[in-house]
Amino acid sequence: MPGASQRGALAPSKAAPTRVPVASPRGWRPRIADESRHMSHEWDHHQKAKVARAVLIAGPTASGKSALALDVAERLGGIVINADSMQVYRDLRILTARPSAADEARVPHRLFGHVDAAENYSVGRWLRDVAPVLEEAARGAALPIVVGGTGLYLKALTGGLAAIPPIPSTTREALRARLGCQGAGALHAELTQRDPVTAARLSPGDGVRIVRALEVVEATGQPLSAWHRAGMPALIDAQKALKVVLSLERGKLHQRIDGRFDAMMAHGALEEVQALYARGLDPWLPAMKAHGVPRLIAALEGQIPLPEAVDAAKRDTRRYTKRQLTWFRNQLPDWPWSAAAEAEHAILKTFASFRDAPRLT
Repeated sequence: MPGASQRGALAPSKAAPTRVPVASPRGWRPRIADESRHMSHEWDHHQKAKVARAVLIAGPTASGKSALALDVAERLGGIVINADSMQVYRDLRILTARPSAADEARVPHRLFGHVDAAENYSVGRWLRDVAPVLEEAARGAALPIVVGGTGLYLKALTGGLAAIPPIPSTTREALRARLGCQGAGALHAELTQRDPVTAARLSPGDGVRIVRALEVVEATGQPLSAWHRAGMPALIDAQKALKVVLSLERGKLHQRIDGRFDAMMAHGALEEVQALYARGLDPWLPAMKAHGVPRLIAALEGQIPLPEAVDAAKRDTRRYTKRQLTWFRNQLPDWPWSAAAEAEHAILKTFASFRDAPRLT
């Protein structure tokens, strides 16, 4: 299991930091890495209009988010709050790169590994779970440091979320069966007729999200787009939080992804997946789709050799980070992009008053 020493090795290099500017109030769009020369000016302009009371750290898989959050929390007396949809599952400590026991002993960590893999966890439930954690931080005068690669969690935290009622399992199973028989394209065409707003923003090949949108229409009689217009309120004022998307040069990011997966395999990832597989859970569950899980299960079943499964899992993760970056650019346009070292400097400077604050235990 990767501990503190391995995590340090995975941290972004502090030499020649990669920088990406944020969209300005005049409407500038974020650009690719290495285009900005003065990220400190961007931080001053966008983050200090109001005093921040939370730190929000986004970024692609393996970009060094957890290491940054841990360092900042230790120096400022903060509490690290998970915003990664896979790190909530207790069955997947290794394969999701959850903080090690040693890391958790250094500072308080919340919402890591608190959900069983048999549960279909959602952003709505995460919002309900995170609310009392934010209250805990406020009571203890601790700085909440929310960190994760699931952009939807962070967007909902600052923008709210539609409070959609639970979907009956029969509805979900019927649509999944149709997806398997008819394919995503056919269901997307149906969604275009029933919820054109949602269909327009989904890829015709994104079967999981298409099924989710159709589930809502089937179960509630209202399209998902309608539910999004009225729902759960934001829990953090985006204007009062210091926000950052960690950036890293693509080649370095890919190297870190490959190296981290090798380290996971060396520390028991295959055995972890084998234990999960032995539970006989529904393959549609989110935990069963975590990066590396389907590939390693295929190896355990003898469908492909283990080295091939490892290579495929690394490739899947690299592709996923590309989608993450696209999502962050489009959905979090006012978040500054920065290398980890520069982000840490900005956070420590902004929250200097927290250095002597009481520590949560």
